[in-house]
Amino acid sequence: MQDALLLGLEGVKKKILHGGTGEIPKFITGAKVTFDFRTTLCDDERTVIDDSKAVGTPMEIVIGNMFKLDIWEMLLASMRIGEVAEFWCDTIHTGVYPLVSKSMRRIADGKDPVDWHVRTCGMANMFAYHSLGYDDLDELMKEPKPLFFILELLKVLQPSEYNRESWALNDEERLKVVPVLHGQGNKLFKQGRYQDATLKYKEAIICIKNVQTKEKAWEAPWLKLEKMAHTLTLNYCQCLLRIEEYYEVIEHTSDIINQHPGVMKAYYLRGKAHLEVWNEAEARQDFSKVLDLDPGMKKAVKKELAVLNMRIEEKNEEDRNKYKGMF
Repeated sequence: MQDALLLGLEGVKKKILHGGTGEIPKFITGAKVTFDFRTTLCDDERTVIDDSKAVGTPMEIVIGNMFKLDIWEMLLASMRIGEVAEFWCDTIHTGVYPLVSKSMRRIADGKDPVDWHVRTCGMANMFAYHSLGYDDLDELMKEPKPLFFILELLKVLQPSEYNRESWALNDEERLKVVPVLHGQGNKLFKQGRYQDATLKYKEAIICIKNVQTKEKAWEAPWLKLEKMAHTLTLNYCQCLLRIEEYYEVIEHTSDIINQHPGVMKAYYLRGKAHLEVWNEAEARQDFSKVLDLDPGMKKAVKKELAVLNMRIEEKNEEDRNKYKGMF
């Protein structure tokens, strides 16, 4: 081990545990950096908070892409390929780590890093629910502490050396890719490839939500993005209806209705989902609201209610036959 090295950054110390090879790579904007990391407390036990090797998936970030824990970009920029280094970071650099850790843990669990159907950013959600969902992260958020980051630099790809996925785009690029994803989703829907279409719509929604968190809620730019997200979410729900994910449809449409109670299509799709799960009263209520908002939907609503009435009658007939000989 080498002696502790100061990086010239306030509140940071570096110790090289294993030397790397070659020159320090170019960490230019758009470069994709792949690395393993372990985060520990500065206690006697060096309690592990997160460990990418334990999860089995290295971390990837794109330089200049507004990663929440920007100190990691600075730390990595001091490393060579194959180098393993330990960085002690004071609380001025670690205050947002619990939010970053939550996203990384959700990814490791196969979940979305952001709850895109929730209309507030991660910080606002934390205050709304008083928890990040993990006791150790809640404790760190309540009382920020210095942390050790042990990083192993695996690979650095320049922007021209890889195909950039939507998560690796900047905000301007995300907004440009949204209509492309929307169009791809529509095409897949028409082809009957509903599961594939959901992935395109979902990716577009996440792009919008990532940009929207940087806008002030309910102001014009935010509302414009909100409208775009609604359109995509309703398309997403149409796919979910086709693959029989009815309760998820109810969840997403209810979220839209709670925020914007004048969106007719949200009531219509929720009504169809309620119909499929035998929520008769809720289905009738939603279809009634559809007619209030758009009388031109009378024919479509009449058709759905006819299906509902037919199913109720069939169910009643089954019950009558079932219990006929019991009394």
